[in-house]
Amino acid sequence: MKVSEGLSRVKSQLGNWGTPRELPPQLTWKYAHESELLSWRIKARNYNTTVANLALLVMLMIALAIALILYFSSEFIKEPWRTLSHVFVFALISIPAVCMTHQRMNFAYRFTASGAEFCEWKNFPEWTLRFLTCLAIVTAILFACMASLYRDAGYLIYAVIGPANVMLLRASMNSKAYRNLQTEFHHRTYEWSRFTLVVIDKKQALVGLEFGWYDYYMNKDSLGTAPLFARRREFDHLLAFFDERLPHLPRVARPIDRDD
Repeated sequence: MKVSEGLSRVKSQLGNWGTPRELPPQLTWKYAHESELLSWRIKARNYNTTVANLALLVMLMIALAIALILYFSSEFIKEPWRTLSHVFVFALISIPAVCMTHQRMNFAYRFTASGAEFCEWKNFPEWTLRFLTCLAIVTAILFACMASLYRDAGYLIYAVIGPANVMLLRASMNSKAYRNLQTEFHHRTYEWSRFTLVVIDKKQALVGLEFGWYDYYMNKDSLGTAPLFARRREFDHLLAFFDERLPHLPRVARPIDRDD
């Protein structure tokens, strides 16, 4: 009775995250016919976030330097167009940088009496195509306005070249090869008996489940750790769930690689 009450309490806590649990059509639960003990879905950064944040800082500094250099070398442009145009340049460089260093993967977890299922997927970011289309339109309008305001036909050249380059970038991103590169679908199933260790990473507020698998390339048995991405405030609830569900497994405190 105590175990069932504990599982219900943890399930209730994690089930109130307000995140829909629907999977994309490419993925299905193997144990969908069984009642779930616990399930949740979340978007998380499944890579070294410290390195990514440092990379973003470097990219933003480079973008700022480029914008400042262009600003001080374009005295022929009158204010406020001079400032607005170079703020636009900074945004044009920094927004893709943020998108590259802060990509998030979708994760869905489901635990039943038979075992655990982990689904992860990344859909193609359709919003980037819409953003580039809007960017091309705004660029064309901006330079056309400057050509009319300053009566300089030279701006009309930029009104054509700028949007054309943006639309070429959009076309390359909309190619089948690029779409496949930016799309991922994975489904992993584990029986409870496969788990050998519960790993606790308090610094990242991550819980990991170590499991055994056979490495056909190295021709030997190996161990891997599946990180369970969840909100920091649910860290203790996850530990409570595994304390009740896997009381026989040892616990160890150590860092967990987010990209395992």
